Amino acid sequence: MATGMIRIIGLDPGLRRTGWGVIEAEGTRLSYVACGTILPPEKAPMADRLALLHQGLAEVLSRHLPQEAAVEETFVNMNPASTLKLGQARGVVMLAPAQAGLPVAEYAPLLVKKTVVGAGRAEKAQIRMMIGVLLPKADPKTEDAADALAIAVTHAHHRGAAALRRAAL
Repeated sequence: MATGMIRIIGLDPGLRRTGWGVIEAEGTRLSYVACGTILPPEKAPMADRLALLHQGLAEVLSRHLPQEAAVEETFVNMNPASTLKLGQARGVVMLAPAQAGLPVAEYAPLLVKKTVVGAGRAEKAQIRMMIGVLLPKADPKTEDAADALAIAVTHAHHRGAAALRRAAL
């Protein structure tokens, strides 16, 4: 891993709730910066919800000024309509940091769980508990914000490999 302080935003995409978490990493030392959840109104038309999601992300990015972004990959749902809607939200979640000029890495949910908890089949409560251990000052109010912090932690641990993959493209 490169030395020097790096500010990372982790993003847990969702159409109803998108979690975000910002950390700073210097070597193996991690520090909590902020976290939260963007909640587009569920009754709003799809285009408006996506626009509000983008606007919320743009505000978070301009407030916290991360240098790199990490997004959780989407798992395939049994319901094709739900999967499509999640994909649209995920597209917005990837677009916002890309528009801000940030490199965007993607991580599978199993890797996030394995990195943070040590087991790929970890429960949400285990992730939240380990976030408290790894980032003692963090107090995520939602599971989505805790998951976003876990994604940021995963990126802090794997960002060297992610950079090599991007460079190979």
